[in-house]
Amino acid sequence: MGFSGELVFGRSGHPLLSASVFDGIDQSKDTVHVSWPRVGGWQTLQFGGDVIKKPEATLRALVEWTGALACVASVYDSDVAMVMGLGPEGELWEACLNLEKAAGLWAEVPDDVDDMSEWISTPAFAEAVDRKRAELDAHVSGDAQGALDWARSAGFAHSVTVASVQEVLRSGEVFVEELFDALLDRLGFPEAVDPESQR
Repeated sequence: MGFSGELVFGRSGHPLLSASVFDGIDQSKDTVHVSWPRVGGWQTLQFGGDVIKKPEATLRALVEWTGALACVASVYDSDVAMVMGLGPEGELWEACLNLEKAAGLWAEVPDDVDDMSEWISTPAFAEAVDRKRAELDAHVSGDAQGALDWARSAGFAHSVTVASVQEVLRSGEVFVEELFDALLDRLGFPEAVDPESQR
């Protein structure tokens, strides 16, 4: 079983978990994992399960609390993630990570299919996956531009091209959480650093 839940990325001079939006959320080690921080107060929190009921509302509240841009990635079994980013001025963007897996998982299933295990080995399934992949891919250019504009609004990614962001959005990993980190890296945010190495 992979990870399912939300990855929350934002900036604060205080622990991000102290944001009022997380009041009332179970903050045990089984529910919340704090990832290695990035220089400048950038932090990533990993919330397992469905403790974050409304990702967009959480995102908006976090941006208001921090006064800085933030993003939330809703992860499904470490296979696929839907990322939503927001800036203080209200500019919202979305992107899908791990397109190949998403196409296979979200391909439209005909009403007359009774046995999924049989259907996934048919040419019809392959065609449905191709259609879904093309549908998802059609959004990549706009998604990449939105992510790039978002990062640039915080002073990053000025030398990054849209094509290089598209490359990340079209790439694949066994664990989609790694793609989320790769996207943040590509957008020019400081690399995550092991806190132990700073002592």
